[in-house]
Amino acid sequence: MTRARFALAAALVGASLAAGAATAQTTTPPMQSVLAGKKFVPPLKGIAEVEYTKPITKRDKDMVVTRITVKNISNAPIPRLTIDETWYAKDGQMVTGGKGFINGLLQPGEVKTIEIQTPYNAKMNANNWNFSHANGQVKPHQVKALDDVNAKKEPAAKNASTS
Repeated sequence: MTRARFALAAALVGASLAAGAATAQTTTPPMQSVLAGKKFVPPLKGIAEVEYTKPITKRDKDMVVTRITVKNISNAPIPRLTIDETWYAKDGQMVTGGKGFINGLLQPGEVKTIEIQTPYNAKMNANNWNFSHANGQVKPHQVKALDDVNAKKEPAAKNASTS
């Protein structure tokens, strides 16, 4: 009786091993690269340069919201562009601060808006911004307006029709 059980167990184990070997021999299609045929530019390391317009700061209930539009004028993508905003009281003491960032890469010539939300404090009087990115520092340049190279250009004026 034990020999019969042993033989049955051995047969089951052998059958499962044979089935496993058969499934291991199935062919898998060749893997293709996700970046196949695409141009990849590595992110910038070191000092990046951006242009930005005058920040717009507004109070929204218990928050102070600052929006800064930035443009990458460097020749490589900027990883995780970050702006730290610090608020000071009239006597120069630091009151509060906030942080805004672009998650991912800011491509060369690309324009995006960063929003910084800071809790409101009645002592807020003046502020400043510190630009940085994941791989280094940022040299910001304030400009009056930004032109997005990726935006579709519309004709400046339409021709008047003759009637």
